[in-house]
Amino acid sequence: MAIILCIETATTNCSVALSENGSVIAFREDSSKNYSHAEQLHVFIEEVLNEANIAKDTIAAVAVSKGPGSYTGLRIGVSAAKGLCYALGIPLIAVPTLAVLAQTVDTAAVVVPMLDARRMEVYSAVFKDGGQIRDTKAEILTETSFKGYLEQEEIYFIGNGAEKFKNICPHGNARFRTDVFPSAKEMVKIAQEKLGRNDVEDVAYFEPYYLKDFKVG
Repeated sequence: MAIILCIETATTNCSVALSENGSVIAFREDSSKNYSHAEQLHVFIEEVLNEANIAKDTIAAVAVSKGPGSYTGLRIGVSAAKGLCYALGIPLIAVPTLAVLAQTVDTAAVVVPMLDARRMEVYSAVFKDGGQIRDTKAEILTETSFKGYLEQEEIYFIGNGAEKFKNICPHGNARFRTDVFPSAKEMVKIAQEKLGRNDVEDVAYFEPYYLKDFKVG
Protein backbone atom coordinates (compact mmCIF):
# COMPACT_ATOMS: atom_id res chain seq x y z
CA MET A 1 0.00 0.00 0.00
CA ALA A 2 1.50 3.33 -1.11
CA ILE A 3 -0.25 6.34 0.39
CA ILE A 4 0.86 9.68 -1.09
CA LEU A 5 -0.23 13.10 0.13
CA CYS A 6 -0.35 15.56 -2.80
CA ILE A 7 -0.20 19.34 -2.26
CA GLU A 8 -0.86 21.97 -4.95
CA THR A 9 -0.52 25.66 -4.06
CA ALA A 10 1.20 27.22 -7.09
CA THR A 11 -1.83 29.38 -8.02
CA THR A 12 -4.84 30.74 -6.13
CA ASN A 13 -6.10 27.15 -6.09
CA CYS A 14 -5.35 25.52 -2.73
CA SER A 15 -5.65 21.80 -3.33
CA VAL A 16 -4.86 18.62 -1.36
CA ALA A 17 -5.38 15.01 -2.44
CA LEU A 18 -4.65 11.70 -0.74
CA SER A 19 -3.96 8.77 -3.02
CA GLU A 20 -3.55 5.04 -2.54
CA ASN A 21 -1.70 3.10 -5.24
CA GLY A 22 -2.39 5.82 -7.79
CA SER A 23 -6.10 6.41 -7.03
CA VAL A 24 -7.55 9.42 -5.22
CA ILE A 25 -9.18 8.45 -1.93
CA ALA A 26 -9.80 11.91 -0.47
CA PHE A 27 -9.71 15.42 -1.91
CA ARG A 28 -10.14 19.05 -0.83
CA GLU A 29 -9.87 22.18 -2.95
CA ASP A 30 -10.57 25.90 -2.77
CA SER A 31 -10.34 27.57 -6.19
CA SER A 32 -11.51 31.04 -5.14
CA LYS A 33 -9.73 34.05 -6.61
CA ASN A 34 -8.14 34.97 -3.28
CA TYR A 35 -5.15 33.10 -1.84
CA SER A 36 -6.36 30.98 1.08
CA HIS A 37 -3.33 28.72 1.42
CA ALA A 38 -2.12 29.95 4.81
CA GLU A 39 -5.57 29.39 6.33
CA GLN A 40 -6.73 26.32 4.42
CA LEU A 41 -3.77 24.10 3.59
CA HIS A 42 -3.21 22.42 6.95
CA VAL A 43 -6.97 22.18 7.50
CA PHE A 44 -7.34 20.38 4.17
CA ILE A 45 -4.48 18.00 5.03
CA GLU A 46 -6.16 17.02 8.30
CA GLU A 47 -9.53 16.65 6.58
CA VAL A 48 -8.32 14.29 3.84
CA LEU A 49 -6.49 12.14 6.38
CA ASN A 50 -9.57 11.97 8.59
CA GLU A 51 -11.91 11.25 5.67
CA ALA A 52 -9.76 8.34 4.51
CA ASN A 53 -9.09 7.21 8.08
CA ILE A 54 -5.36 7.36 7.41
CA ALA A 55 -2.80 8.08 10.13
CA LYS A 56 0.04 10.44 9.23
CA ASP A 57 2.65 7.81 10.04
CA THR A 58 1.29 5.54 7.29
CA ILE A 59 1.94 8.07 4.50
CA ALA A 60 4.63 6.78 2.15
CA ALA A 61 5.57 10.15 0.61
CA VAL A 62 4.49 13.74 0.15
CA ALA A 63 4.23 15.20 -3.36
CA VAL A 64 4.25 18.94 -3.92
CA SER A 65 3.82 21.13 -6.97
CA LYS A 66 7.27 22.68 -7.43
CA GLY A 67 6.50 25.60 -9.77
CA PRO A 68 6.64 27.84 -11.59
CA GLY A 69 3.81 29.83 -10.08
CA SER A 70 3.03 32.20 -7.23
CA TYR A 71 6.05 32.87 -5.02
CA THR A 72 3.98 32.95 -1.84
CA GLY A 73 1.84 29.97 -2.81
CA LEU A 74 4.86 27.85 -3.70
CA ARG A 75 6.66 28.73 -0.47
CA ILE A 76 3.64 27.78 1.64
CA GLY A 77 3.14 24.45 -0.13
CA VAL A 78 6.80 23.47 -0.16
CA SER A 79 7.29 24.46 3.48
CA ALA A 80 4.34 22.31 4.53
CA ALA A 81 5.54 19.37 2.44
CA LYS A 82 9.10 19.58 3.75
CA GLY A 83 7.87 19.84 7.33
CA LEU A 84 5.82 16.68 6.99
CA CYS A 85 8.69 14.82 5.32
CA TYR A 86 11.11 15.84 8.07
CA ALA A 87 8.71 14.88 10.83
CA LEU A 88 7.69 11.55 9.32
CA GLY A 89 11.04 10.59 7.74
CA ILE A 90 9.47 10.03 4.32
CA PRO A 91 10.43 11.05 0.75
CA LEU A 92 9.55 14.33 -0.92
CA ILE A 93 8.35 14.18 -4.53
CA ALA A 94 8.41 17.36 -6.65
CA VAL A 95 5.99 17.60 -9.57
CA PRO A 96 6.30 20.38 -12.20
CA THR A 97 3.27 22.65 -11.96
CA LEU A 98 2.77 22.92 -15.72
CA ALA A 99 2.78 19.12 -16.01
CA VAL A 100 0.01 19.04 -13.40
CA LEU A 101 -1.98 21.64 -15.33
CA ALA A 102 -1.49 19.76 -18.61
CA GLN A 103 -3.15 16.70 -17.04
CA THR A 104 -6.46 18.56 -16.68
CA VAL A 105 -7.27 18.21 -20.40
CA ASP A 106 -7.90 14.75 -21.84
CA THR A 107 -6.88 15.12 -25.47
CA ALA A 108 -4.43 13.71 -27.99
CA ALA A 109 -3.79 17.23 -29.27
CA VAL A 110 -0.86 19.42 -28.28
CA VAL A 111 -1.46 21.08 -24.89
CA VAL A 112 0.13 24.37 -23.82
CA PRO A 113 -0.43 25.06 -20.12
CA MET A 114 -0.05 28.74 -19.25
CA LEU A 115 0.20 30.43 -15.86
CA ASP A 116 -0.10 34.18 -15.46
CA ALA A 117 3.26 35.86 -14.85
CA ARG A 118 1.98 39.48 -14.89
CA ARG A 119 1.36 41.87 -17.78
CA MET A 120 1.59 39.95 -21.09
CA GLU A 121 4.01 37.37 -19.71
CA VAL A 122 3.21 33.74 -18.92
CA TYR A 123 4.94 30.62 -17.71
CA SER A 124 4.37 27.97 -20.36
CA ALA A 125 5.50 24.63 -21.72
CA VAL A 126 4.33 22.35 -24.52
CA PHE A 127 3.03 18.79 -24.03
CA LYS A 128 1.86 16.03 -26.35
CA ASP A 129 0.76 12.49 -25.53
CA GLY A 130 1.58 13.05 -21.87
CA GLY A 131 5.19 14.09 -22.53
CA GLN A 132 6.81 17.52 -22.48
CA ILE A 133 8.12 18.48 -25.93
CA ARG A 134 9.29 22.03 -25.19
CA ASP A 135 11.07 23.45 -22.18
CA THR A 136 9.33 25.55 -19.56
CA LYS A 137 9.76 29.27 -20.23
CA ALA A 138 8.73 32.68 -18.97
CA GLU A 139 7.73 34.43 -22.19
CA ILE A 140 5.96 37.56 -23.38
CA LEU A 141 3.01 36.71 -25.60
CA THR A 142 2.60 38.20 -29.06
CA GLU A 143 0.27 37.50 -31.99
CA THR A 144 2.89 35.15 -33.47
CA SER A 145 3.55 33.10 -30.34
CA PHE A 146 3.29 29.34 -30.96
CA LYS A 147 2.73 29.98 -34.67
CA GLY A 148 4.85 26.99 -35.67
CA TYR A 149 2.71 24.62 -33.60
CA LEU A 150 -0.58 26.23 -34.67
CA GLU A 151 0.22 25.86 -38.37
CA GLN A 152 0.55 22.10 -37.91
CA GLU A 153 -2.39 21.02 -35.72
CA GLU A 154 -5.01 21.87 -33.12
CA ILE A 155 -3.57 23.27 -29.88
CA TYR A 156 -5.20 23.55 -26.46
CA PHE A 157 -4.07 26.58 -24.46
CA ILE A 158 -5.11 26.10 -20.85
CA GLY A 159 -4.82 27.84 -17.51
CA ASN A 160 -5.21 31.37 -16.17
CA GLY A 161 -2.48 32.68 -18.47
CA ALA A 162 -4.31 31.49 -21.59
CA GLU A 163 -6.84 34.32 -21.29
CA LYS A 164 -4.11 36.75 -22.39
CA PHE A 165 -3.35 34.72 -25.49
CA LYS A 166 -7.03 34.23 -26.33
CA ASN A 167 -7.37 37.99 -26.73
CA ILE A 168 -4.62 38.23 -29.36
CA CYS A 169 -4.66 34.84 -31.12
CA PRO A 170 -7.28 34.46 -33.88
CA HIS A 171 -5.84 31.23 -35.32
CA GLY A 172 -8.40 28.58 -36.22
CA ASN A 173 -6.40 25.77 -34.61
CA ALA A 174 -6.32 27.47 -31.20
CA ARG A 175 -8.59 26.09 -28.48
CA PHE A 176 -8.81 27.73 -25.05
CA ARG A 177 -9.62 26.51 -21.54
CA THR A 178 -9.02 29.46 -19.25
CA ASP A 179 -11.10 28.16 -16.34
CA VAL A 180 -8.77 25.37 -15.18
CA PHE A 181 -6.10 25.39 -12.48
CA PRO A 182 -3.39 22.95 -11.42
CA SER A 183 -5.05 20.51 -9.02
CA ALA A 184 -3.67 18.02 -6.51
CA LYS A 185 -5.86 15.27 -7.95
CA GLU A 186 -3.98 15.62 -11.25
CA MET A 187 -0.66 15.14 -9.43
CA VAL A 188 -1.49 11.61 -8.32
CA LYS A 189 -0.44 9.67 -11.42
CA ILE A 190 2.82 11.57 -11.82
CA ALA A 191 3.64 11.29 -8.11
CA GLN A 192 2.99 7.54 -8.09
CA GLU A 193 5.25 7.03 -11.10
CA LYS A 194 8.04 9.13 -9.56
CA LEU A 195 7.84 7.25 -6.28
CA GLY A 196 8.07 3.96 -8.18
CA ARG A 197 11.31 5.17 -9.80
CA ASN A 198 12.57 6.53 -6.48
CA ASP A 199 12.69 9.94 -8.17
CA VAL A 200 12.65 11.96 -4.96
CA GLU A 201 14.20 15.18 -3.66
CA ASP A 202 16.74 16.02 -0.99
CA VAL A 203 14.37 17.39 1.66
CA ALA A 204 17.03 19.59 3.23
CA TYR A 205 18.01 21.41 0.02
CA PHE A 206 14.91 21.36 -2.17
CA GLU A 207 13.58 24.77 -3.22
CA PRO A 208 10.62 25.71 -5.44
CA TYR A 209 11.22 26.34 -9.13
CA TYR A 210 10.41 30.04 -9.30
CA LEU A 211 11.81 30.50 -12.85
CA LYS A 212 11.97 34.28 -12.35
CA ASP A 213 13.45 36.39 -9.55
CA PHE A 214 10.93 37.91 -7.18
CA LYS A 215 10.06 41.57 -7.80
CA VAL A 216 7.97 43.84 -5.60
CA GLY A 217 5.48 46.17 -7.27
